[in-house]
Amino acid sequence: MNDGTQSKSIMSLHAVGVVSGIAAGAWLGSAEAPTKLVTMGFSPFLISLGMVMGVFVARWTIPVAVKGTSYIWADLREKPHLIVWGIVAGMLWAVANTLTVFAIRNVGLSVAFPLWNLNSLVGMFWGWLLFNELRGSGSKQRLVVLGGATAIVIGACLLAYSTTNHDSIAQRDAATLGVLAAVGAALLWGTMYIPYRKAYISGMNPLSFVTVFTVGELGTVFALAAVFDGGVANVFHSLEEARPVLFWLFFGGFCWVIGDLFQQYAAKYIGISRGIPLSNTNQLWGLAWGALVFGELAHMSDSHTFIVGGSLIMIAGAMAISFAEAPADEQRHWQLAMERECARYGLNRDRIAAAVMGAETERHGSSRRWWELLIVAAAATVFVWLASFAERPSIEMNLGWLLAIVAASLALLVGAVIVLWKRTRFA
Repeated sequence: MNDGTQSKSIMSLHAVGVVSGIAAGAWLGSAEAPTKLVTMGFSPFLISLGMVMGVFVARWTIPVAVKGTSYIWADLREKPHLIVWGIVAGMLWAVANTLTVFAIRNVGLSVAFPLWNLNSLVGMFWGWLLFNELRGSGSKQRLVVLGGATAIVIGACLLAYSTTNHDSIAQRDAATLGVLAAVGAALLWGTMYIPYRKAYISGMNPLSFVTVFTVGELGTVFALAAVFDGGVANVFHSLEEARPVLFWLFFGGFCWVIGDLFQQYAAKYIGISRGIPLSNTNQLWGLAWGALVFGELAHMSDSHTFIVGGSLIMIAGAMAISFAEAPADEQRHWQLAMERECARYGLNRDRIAAAVMGAETERHGSSRRWWELLIVAAAATVFVWLASFAERPSIEMNLGWLLAIVAASLALLVGAVIVLWKRTRFA
C-alpha cells in the first residue's frame, strides 16, 4: 500500500470513528433516561439489574443479527485470551452503571452525566500508558489534547459546585454522595476501556467482544442486588413488583447497547484517547433529557449558569480532543502496540492488521444458521411480553421535547449505520 492510499484510508477511518462517536453520544445519553425511575422509589440495584437484563438480551441479539453465530464463535476461538478481558470489562461496567443510578437519584441526570464523563481523562491516561496513543504526535496536537482535558476538568468542577447550592445540610450531604458516586463511575468506566482497546488492536470485532462482555455485566449486577438488596429471593420479589416498569428498563438497556457498539467502533478506529471523549458528548443528550424532558433545572434557577456553562465547556474540550487526528508517527506507535499483542498471543499479523484497518483478509465463519432466527425472535418476544403489562411511569415529561430527541437519535443511528456499512461492513 503506497503512502497516498494509506493516508486516504486513515482519513476515512478517522471519519468513521468520529461519526461512530457522535452516534454513541446520542444513544448512550438516551439510554440513561429510564434510570429516572429511581426517583419513584425503586432501588438503584433493581434499576441497574433491570437495565442490564435488557443489555444482556441486546448484546446477543444484535451481533447474531448482523454477523451470525458462526462468525462470532470463530472470532472468539481465534482470540480466546480476550474472553477473560471481556468478562472483566463487563464487571467494571456493571459496578459503574450501578453507581450512576445513585448519582442520578442524588443530583439528577443533567448534573451526573458530565461528572461521570471524567472517564475520558482516565481512558486517555491508559491509552497513552498502555497502547502508545498520543506518542509520536506533534506539540500542537498534544496542546489540543491537554487543553481539551483541562476544559473537561473545569467543566466538571463547575457542575460539582452547582450541586452545593442547597438549603439544608441533608441536601448538601446527599449531593456530595451523588458527586462521589458519579466520579467513582468515571474511574471504573475509564479503566474499562483497557480491555476495549486491547481487543481491537488484537483484531477482534466489537460485535464479538460484547457477547462475552455481557456475561460479566449480568453476573456482577445480580450479585450486587442479592448482597445489598436482601438476598436472591428478595431480588426476584422486587422484579415482580417492578413489572409495570421493566419494559422501560429493558428498553434503556437496549439503547445502551446500540450506543456502546458505536462507542466501541470509535475506540477501535480512532483510539480511546479520542473516541471516548467524543462519545462523551452523551452529556449534552443527558442535559437535554434532564432539563427539557424531565424539567430538572426548574427548581435550580441559581445553578443554571454553572450547569449549562460547565456542560458546554466539557463538550468543547471533548470535541477538541477527538478531532485531533492521529498523525503518521502516532499511527506507527499504534502499529507497534498491535505487533506486541500479535507476538504475545501468537496472532496472525496480516489478518490482525487488516482487521484493525477496517477490513478482513477472509470472511471466516460467515455462514448463517437456522437457529439465529429463533434468537432474534426470542428477543423480540421478550420485549413484546414486557410491553404487554408496561405502564407509563408517573414522572412529569415534556412529550414534545421527548419526540424531538428521539427523532434526532434515530437520524444519527441511520447515518452511522450507513457509514460503518459502506466503509467497514461492520468489521
